[in-house]
Amino acid sequence: MRRRSARGVRELGLALVAGPALLASGALGRPAAAHALVLESRPAVDAVLPGPDLAIELRFNSRIDAQRSKLSLFTEDGQECASCRIELASGGGDGTLAGRASGLAPGRYRLRWQVLALDGHITRGDIPFLVRAP
Repeated sequence: MRRRSARGVRELGLALVAGPALLASGALGRPAAAHALVLESRPAVDAVLPGPDLAIELRFNSRIDAQRSKLSLFTEDGQECASCRIELASGGGDGTLAGRASGLAPGRYRLRWQVLALDGHITRGDIPFLVRAP
């Protein structure tokens, strides 16, 4: 019969104690808490686009509640763009938030998004882009 070293015995004992404890706690095999993350965006990050109107489409990794999600535009100085308008398209249950922005003068902007995933998590983010002069 093969003898185990003291270290091997300790490691085996730890595995026998920790393994069932981790399983009982649910720490193994549990999916991570889901948050809606942007997979693709239009405008893309740091895109240079013609204005004054542009299509907006954000595709997320999970389904979202479009009714409780929002988009807003901020100028380079961090102020919400007063002359800009965003009209959201209906839908969004499939993981897409879409709309149309109008009234953008040449300059740098941040498209700020906030979505509520159907699992109840709210996530937010910014997408910087530039509107060029015609």
